Amino acid sequence: MAEDQSREVKLGPLSHVGIVVENMDKAVEYYSSVFGIGPFNTEIYDLNEFIHRGQPVNAKVKAAIANAGPVFIELIEVLEGETPHSEFLREKGEGLQHIAFTVDDIDGTLAKLAKDGIEPLMRYSLTIDGAEKKQYEIHEAYLDSDKIGGTTIQLMEIRKKSG
Repeated sequence: MAEDQSREVKLGPLSHVGIVVENMDKAVEYYSSVFGIGPFNTEIYDLNEFIHRGQPVNAKVKAAIANAGPVFIELIEVLEGETPHSEFLREKGEGLQHIAFTVDDIDGTLAKLAKDGIEPLMRYSLTIDGAEKKQYEIHEAYLDSDKIGGTTIQLMEIRKKSG
């Protein structure tokens, strides 16, 4: 009988793909005019005191998001600071930097991954305004791609903010 190959960690559905770009305006124009993707919603995020490679860091990124069928495309331009995105751009140039999956419990998922020696490369939380003026907390972690086949995996837990 074959050994059970199931893993403890269960990822939710694919949420999005993250593409690092040097120039957001050019990238949005390209994806809109060539592939008909859009409209893009662009936001600037201050990632204050987030953890990158085990150290607290401040950074600022611009993200443009558009639906592309059942998943969305996220274009990312780093404005300030050191992030996995800036490392990717410096080492590999523009391109697909991560794929993101939702999880029900990011802390529990990361604890299980730690048992296999997989630690987050970056971790942070954001509060965003969603539909119907509801606020959501998004807790995210990027897993180091060197240990998992060369593509960064982003985990996302989305919680409705109470109150």
